[in-house]
Amino acid sequence: MKRAQLGSILFVGGTLLFLVAPSGERVAAGAPEAPRDAAPALPAPAPAEVAAATAVPANAGLKGVATPDLATTGGCAEGMVEVEGDYCPAVEQKCIRWMDPETTIPRRCSEFAPTGKCQTKTVKKHFCIDRYEYPNKAGEKPVVMKTWYEAGDACKAQGKRLCGDSEWTLACEGQERLPYPYGHERNSEACNIDKPHPAVNEAAMANPLTRDAEVARLWQGEVSGSRESCVSPYGAFDMTGNVDEWVVNESGMPYKSGLKGGYWGPVRDRCRPMTTAHYELFAFYQIGFRCCADAPAAGTSPSGSGAAAPGKSPVENTAPSSLTGS
Repeated sequence: MKRAQLGSILFVGGTLLFLVAPSGERVAAGAPEAPRDAAPALPAPAPAEVAAATAVPANAGLKGVATPDLATTGGCAEGMVEVEGDYCPAVEQKCIRWMDPETTIPRRCSEFAPTGKCQTKTVKKHFCIDRYEYPNKAGEKPVVMKTWYEAGDACKAQGKRLCGDSEWTLACEGQERLPYPYGHERNSEACNIDKPHPAVNEAAMANPLTRDAEVARLWQGEVSGSRESCVSPYGAFDMTGNVDEWVVNESGMPYKSGLKGGYWGPVRDRCRPMTTAHYELFAFYQIGFRCCADAPAAGTSPSGSGAAAPGKSPVENTAPSSLTGS
């Protein structure tokens, strides 16, 4: 019997609730869809190994690449864009044209139908998000090989915090709840995606003496802001592709950590899905991050490089000062 080429995905937050398979059958999904985007995982390092495993020097700016000034939007600090809108926790997105065969994991969608209506009450959000991946500078290479804790500490040092997964999703998809930040059709020219996945030399990655060279060999990312079309409706660049980005997994299950956006490889690279397979001490060659901050209260000005407004943040990453804690 010929199968219709149709798939339907219901997201609750960043987690898959069910699929309508190409045959029209519903396929239950007890586990999050997210691990499909994960790079081949190495065994989890012992806490004592984490410092060495993440000791990749901060990426310096590249000579000859112009770095334009980062404009402030709304009441946000320099280099951040303001996001204000209604986030939908559960929305249906239907793929009408697949890029890969049915058995491919992860399976990429070439084109989505217009996003369905929100199936729950929306949540009002108002916050600031970095325009680019950390270090948030156009023309610089995103920092990678940092744990979730280290990413949170880097944001905190700037008076910011890691984004909650719902904040990150809203900043990526906009009020139209687009599958991709640039629209409904997948475009490898718009963002840095769909590059071949190289084989990882696990022995080289595990050895502190060879790790940096292996990371450099595997790297297929680009400097921030390289593609003018890879921008979200709110003005944030490179939210899909280039590097996976650490966020706070607001469900807390199975970890407090989550990864959004995908990276340069042949993975989903969409706004909604979240990878939840990696715990807080994980670090890898394709993982980066960006920071968020509370939007300043009306009538106030942002202080420092991204200080949050008074009061409790809507989402906080409670990273301990020591990387050995969890």
